[in-house]
Amino acid sequence: MKRKLAAVAVLSATALLTGVIQVSTAAQAAPTASPQAQAARQHATALAVASGQAGPLAKALGLGDKEQLVAKDAVLDKDGTRHLRFERTYAGLPVIGGDLVVHQKADGAVKSVSKAVSARIALPSVTPKVPADQAAAQATGAVKATVGATLDADQSPLADVHQTGKAQLVVWATDGNPRLAYRTTVEGVRADGTPSSQVLVTDAATGAVLSTHEKVQTAAGSGNGVFVGQVPLTTAEAGGQYQLKDDTRGGQSTTDMGNGTSGNGSPFANTSNSFGDGTAANRESAAVDAQFGAATTWDFYKNAFGRNGIRNDGVGAVSRVHYGSNYVNAFWSDDCFCMSYGDGSGDAAPLTELDVAGHEMTHGVTAATANLNYSGESGGLNEATSDIMGTMVEWYANLPSNPPNYWIGELVNLNGNGTPLRYMDQPSKDGQSADYWDASVGNLDVHYSSGVANHFFYLLSEGSGAKSINGFSYNSPTYDNSTLAGIGREKAAQIWYKALTTYFTSTTDYAGARAGTLSAAADLYGSGSAEYNAVAATWTAVNVN
Repeated sequence: MKRKLAAVAVLSATALLTGVIQVSTAAQAAPTASPQAQAARQHATALAVASGQAGPLAKALGLGDKEQLVAKDAVLDKDGTRHLRFERTYAGLPVIGGDLVVHQKADGAVKSVSKAVSARIALPSVTPKVPADQAAAQATGAVKATVGATLDADQSPLADVHQTGKAQLVVWATDGNPRLAYRTTVEGVRADGTPSSQVLVTDAATGAVLSTHEKVQTAAGSGNGVFVGQVPLTTAEAGGQYQLKDDTRGGQSTTDMGNGTSGNGSPFANTSNSFGDGTAANRESAAVDAQFGAATTWDFYKNAFGRNGIRNDGVGAVSRVHYGSNYVNAFWSDDCFCMSYGDGSGDAAPLTELDVAGHEMTHGVTAATANLNYSGESGGLNEATSDIMGTMVEWYANLPSNPPNYWIGELVNLNGNGTPLRYMDQPSKDGQSADYWDASVGNLDVHYSSGVANHFFYLLSEGSGAKSINGFSYNSPTYDNSTLAGIGREKAAQIWYKALTTYFTSTTDYAGARAGTLSAAADLYGSGSAEYNAVAATWTAVNVN
């Protein structure tokens, strides 16, 4: 099978590789093409390669006649190595847990395949026993049963629920037992004003709930002021007024929700091209924080990884400030491709801290790549990815008003005593997060199971033991009492991003994260390199073996 797989892939890739080279050369030769436009063009070409290989690869992988691969993303390494990410369908139905990544050498030969689930799909029928309307009603009923209950540690109780759209027939394969199911979206509003958009998967034979996933991902907090201080902004001029719109970063903009919760709000505009005065009383001040946070997150991903926006398509997101009334929260939503910030208690403390912005927008990056399921260990890895990259955005900005560190949300003062929301050096200091892996970690709320990966990233970056970094004191322990030196946060971030975008799948757990980051370290620095060995030792130090 391996020899057949390689042969088919080489034939298919060779025919398409010429196109990649020609387009890349043309992009470099075009004097008017910006670096962002060139990157977008090259990504589109790599994605076309993946689409062109979908059919041959499906056959080479031994998928059945009813199965097809649909290209989702493609990453091209400097040495020509390709990582082609696919979703899967069966008889035209989406397969949840069918995603995979094909890793190819520059000549098209397949090196390996990362699969979310390896189970073969062979269903006797694609006719469901439960009608779609009944499935939708059951899903809505399941969510309504939670009204008034607190589902997650950082979410307030549901206060209103209603179904949106029809139940979609899918194949559920995430648990390794493929079967027909329905996917239904149920929307509502939480008691604190946060919108809720829950995706439920129910068994098409029994109606049992197989999975729930909250698409609106939040980081609860409360703030006591504006965080970024005096910063430069890129604006757009129109009709004699300047707007908080950045055409150099995909047209991303910041709007005033007017304390409402629907629509995209009104643009911030004035004639002076100077926004805000640093106080929460001035509505423009929170907008400065949001616009700067979006720009910094964009720049970090571009300069650190060559990523062209959250979806790597050159399109900027909308940041919505002054969302809701007395709304003590902030959230990212893929549906509107937007970031929303409340004004906090008494509408006097906007939640626009920089690592909150980086954390939330990273949920968009994860959705566009590995799409880690937001439950169990994969959910913990999802949250940790946002903590890791939100922290890196803070380090990238290096603001005097918000000195970078390895704590999460320390300025929003959620706890009311000046302590951070989460600690990466010793996650258990928050009283609930896990320092190390054990068999029960997947049962924790994803904001606490994330502690294992957060701890891994800190140790890989800085090493173990007591130390002071940038004026902050840390003392990071290890499960095996080992002493670690660390390889630096830049290398650690490169390894994590590489693993996220080329090796992680929707069902990756901590064992899979170890394997994926080791593969990423081997790709970047060589198998057996100091960095590779550090990754292995650091996972062992958090009890992932």
